[in-house]
Amino acid sequence: MAAGTWTFTNAGRTDLLNGTFDLDTDTFLIALFLNTSNIGAGSTTYAGLTNEHANANGYTTGGISLGPLTLAGTTTVTVDDPSDAVWTASGGPITARFAVIYESAGRVLCYCLLDSTPADVTATDGNTLTVAFHASGIFTLA
Repeated sequence: MAAGTWTFTNAGRTDLLNGTFDLDTDTFLIALFLNTSNIGAGSTTYAGLTNEHANANGYTTGGISLGPLTLAGTTTVTVDDPSDAVWTASGGPITARFAVIYESAGRVLCYCLLDSTPADVTATDGNTLTVAFHASGIFTLA
């Protein structure tokens, strides 16, 4: 499935502008959260988020590493990952409403709905849940 529009947290915007995040050298991860999560514009840290998918069924708490992220362009800079984020359900389903990108130090950058309805997305046992990044990049800074 294609990920919805990525929404920067308020702190994520500030962290980009003040240099807390170095997009092409820092380690970023992507994690899956349930419909009951508190993820929103005011979120600041991964540790402060609630209701991540359980550590089960092919999903590991904390999600998976991205990247390395790449930057391209000058006046308009596109941030991209060379591959989509993929989890394979094993022993039961993987269900999520949100995907969250955060730096390994714990600061949240952005999040998206996995279905614009919004609705939960489920990968049943033996199937994959893929967060497909847009062909022109995860996001663009202009």
